[in-house]
Amino acid sequence: MAAPSFPAATLTPVLIHLLRGASNLASVAATHAKLLKVGAARTLSSSNHLLAAYCRCGATRHAGDLFDGMRDRDVVSWTTLMSGYAGAGRPRDAVALLHEMTLDGVPPNAVTFSTAASACARLADAGLGRQVHARAEVAGCARDAFVATALVDMYGKAGGVEDARAVFDGMAAASRNAVSWGAMLAVYAQNALGNEAIQLFAELRTSGSGVAPNHFILSSVINACAGVARLGIGRCIHGAALRLGHENNEVIAVALVDMYSKCGCYEYSRKVFDMIKQPSVIPYTSIIVAAAKFGLGSCSLTLFNEMIDRGVQPNSVTLLGVMHACSHSGLVDNGLQLLRSMQSKYGIAPCPSHYTCAVDMLGRAGRLEEAFELASEAQLEGSDALLLWNSLVSACRTHKRLDLATMAGQRMSEFNQDVVGGLVAMSNAYTSAGQADNAAGVWSSMRRHGIRKDPGCSWIEVKDVPYVFYAGAVSQAGARAGEVTVLLDELEVKMREKGYRGTFGSARVFDAEEDDGDEGKGVMVGLHSEILALGLGLLVVPKGMTIRVMKNLRMCCDCHEAFKLISGIVEREFVVRDLNRFHHFKMGSCSCSDYW
Repeated sequence: MAAPSFPAATLTPVLIHLLRGASNLASVAATHAKLLKVGAARTLSSSNHLLAAYCRCGATRHAGDLFDGMRDRDVVSWTTLMSGYAGAGRPRDAVALLHEMTLDGVPPNAVTFSTAASACARLADAGLGRQVHARAEVAGCARDAFVATALVDMYGKAGGVEDARAVFDGMAAASRNAVSWGAMLAVYAQNALGNEAIQLFAELRTSGSGVAPNHFILSSVINACAGVARLGIGRCIHGAALRLGHENNEVIAVALVDMYSKCGCYEYSRKVFDMIKQPSVIPYTSIIVAAAKFGLGSCSLTLFNEMIDRGVQPNSVTLLGVMHACSHSGLVDNGLQLLRSMQSKYGIAPCPSHYTCAVDMLGRAGRLEEAFELASEAQLEGSDALLLWNSLVSACRTHKRLDLATMAGQRMSEFNQDVVGGLVAMSNAYTSAGQADNAAGVWSSMRRHGIRKDPGCSWIEVKDVPYVFYAGAVSQAGARAGEVTVLLDELEVKMREKGYRGTFGSARVFDAEEDDGDEGKGVMVGLHSEILALGLGLLVVPKGMTIRVMKNLRMCCDCHEAFKLISGIVEREFVVRDLNRFHHFKMGSCSCSDYW
């Protein structure tokens, strides 16, 4: 008995429904064949559904072949293929379709322009993005909420913060939704403009036309707080997230773990992490890195083992965090074992960052010959190699091994690139060895080539207001500058009585970790920025509260010793975040045990 035959008009809707639910190429191709059999595959509607299905499966070659064979193509056809190309890692091909469809006489719509702008965002190509923006303006679509939001995202990813803000400000207030506000916040956060992101969030709360912050907005502003160490505001955002019912959102939880750790509150980071019911690799990585920054190597290893026992597969960043913890805790053999086994155990090949961390680890432990051998074996190129050899030069300087420092410096000079950190480390190595003329020669060479070191700065937050200090510039303390000076003078006397021999105040030294701009000349560098920030903190932060200071460079040995002594003299706790890690000073000692 023959199988019943159904007319095409009856089968086509069923097959289209199957296409919408298809999740793999085989099922899409099978449905395509059935549409061909009933003679419905060449209609515009069926072809567009097939295009979308092929693109959804990532089969852009099949989608392109189908598109080329279509008799009729409308804006949906072009936009669908454009979206498929962008999603399959072919953003430049996606943008090229915008020009081709215009030549074909098909006018783009708002969805087309937003898709093209998103493709430009993937490329981080502001020039190409501006062309899309111009076409959208001509077509009258640039003020559309979807298009404008995509343009904001595109300019942000291409580093055009001002262009992104101009597009955002050009949107009608009523058309700004949670997605557009979130896009502009992300632009600031991604471009290290945390304070601007915080200010924009304040605008949203006061004049956001009733837009409620979603988890994306909240995580972006929390990340911004982390970047500029704004603990007070970060806590307020945490409270807002709880009030809005986001206490179980993992994206926000990860942002909070990162924010609290970067603000020097590891204990709060751990509390947030412990509230996550089934943490994935991302929260585990965040808390492992947080523990590493505080020198809690054993804690990081315990968390890592717990993660493995739970069946959570680590990624490259996770392993780097564990190695970083080993580096700052003296667990050198553990770190080296992880480096050698990560490929066989976890299927992750060591990347340049892993090798640099391992060299740093060996260097901190004084195993400089091993560090030099590993650095040579790594065979890195370009900026990766510069970072690796720079790390070794710094270690040689710490351990006063000028011979190896010179050899590492020669390896850096083989690359046709200038790196400030390496040159400064080399100068400091000469200074530590008493070779002042060679140190001055490095600075002289830097000046000839127009290379300048970023000035050291430190900041402290007082009642949600950051106070930023530079070396010797006590004026940043405002009306209390005189009090800060008097207090630090008094503390210096007490420190000297306890045997402090470091530089404090107007000492004539060669460039150490921080200077006031006259590099290498033995200038009067004055008080280092973290000491000035501490002075203000002692005056304005109530007793019983921890004083938290952030610094953009590595803390120098003299300031580290001063913080230890002052913590005992005034019987208060200080937390300092420098370029590499956190230091928790309490009653004359530091959590790093002088190993950093």
